[in-house]
Amino acid sequence: MNLTNLSLRLNGYNIAAAKRKLQQLQAEVEQDFSAYTEARKTEILRHHLAENPFYQNLAGKVTDWNSLPVLTKSDLQQPLSKRLSKDFSEKNIHKHKTSGSSGHPFIFAKDKFAHALTWASIQDLYNGLGIDIGLTEARFYGIPKSGIDHFGERFKDFLGNRYRFPIFDASPENFETFIRRFKTGAYGYLNGYTSSLLLFAKFLAEKDLVLKRICPSLTHCIVTAEMLFPEDLALLENQFGVPVINEYGASETGIIAIGNAESDLQIDSRLIFVEILDENNKPLPEGVSGKIVITALFNKAHPFIRYEIGDLGALSLKNGLPVLSKLEGRVGDYALLPDGKKIPALAFYYVTKEIISDTGSVKEFVIHQSKPDRFEIAYVADKAFAEAELQKIKRALLHYLGQEVSITIEQKKYLDRSTRGKLKQFTRSF
Repeated sequence: MNLTNLSLRLNGYNIAAAKRKLQQLQAEVEQDFSAYTEARKTEILRHHLAENPFYQNLAGKVTDWNSLPVLTKSDLQQPLSKRLSKDFSEKNIHKHKTSGSSGHPFIFAKDKFAHALTWASIQDLYNGLGIDIGLTEARFYGIPKSGIDHFGERFKDFLGNRYRFPIFDASPENFETFIRRFKTGAYGYLNGYTSSLLLFAKFLAEKDLVLKRICPSLTHCIVTAEMLFPEDLALLENQFGVPVINEYGASETGIIAIGNAESDLQIDSRLIFVEILDENNKPLPEGVSGKIVITALFNKAHPFIRYEIGDLGALSLKNGLPVLSKLEGRVGDYALLPDGKKIPALAFYYVTKEIISDTGSVKEFVIHQSKPDRFEIAYVADKAFAEAELQKIKRALLHYLGQEVSITIEQKKYLDRSTRGKLKQFTRSF
């Protein structure tokens, strides 16, 4: 049984009212999406210009939407008390902390009804995709190793009817315990970081196993937090034997967009307004990639107005509603070469992935650039590359980069992940 709604209600979050409100918002969106969006944008902007000193100071006297400042994570790295709207304090808000995967962690707030709306929307979106949240979730996430945070996550797992699979241990022995769990448990759906689910899928492929046959109650797999490549999607579908759902969200807002991983992702336009901006914060045309900037339309405790989430993507319209047609990694993730040329990190990673896949059986790998002319690739595989294979990879990458750089390739038993279990495919330390 999922006790999340009961817990929310007992802690002052009116989930029943939020569900009713969400139905009303859905009807308004379907009736006239443009009018709905403009009205909600105007309403939340007026609120924070009148009630939030932090936002008043940031925006000044600007009221034209496209001239409003773009709110960045660094803007929010100051005491929470200085960012709250009038009549809100830590006693009557939902307080949370970002994961810090962008390198700019901070604490933020949502008013209690806004948080209830977020949960009502998550449940509604899942139900709309055929996911029964009453069934047990197989959760492939990280968890703090000890302390209050650890027990807090365990308690939330209990309330949410979730079993958390320990993803920091990618050994065959640990994956065998996963299989035994699935054989004896009635799990409804998988939910977790893309890289962790991929590791498990690769283990299943080596064993010639399909998870749905082991655990017939499985209906879906939800991937989140990391990029999903087409060939990885095929592997997940083949080895799990269920449809794969791609979820794009943020701690600050909840789900931003979600949908079948083979198609565009539907934006939750009831609660969130999404823009795609260029480097000068000007709107980009439909289908053109740029910075993803979001506005939380109902959070009155804390402003997230034209908030730069830190990712790159593109929007399109489908049946009159916006969809996320591209998701292209994080803003600022690029390789900077000796001649000043920039290569998008995701493109560089994708090319490396193709080359390595052609050379041997690699479970996962990461790229680190320590200097403009120095790249280090760490990989996990059952068998180390032979010298001829190493030279083939280096030649192909040098050809792609188009200039001389140093490339070292090292086999690892495992790759370092964040404390939450996320894997950052490309990093640069200068």
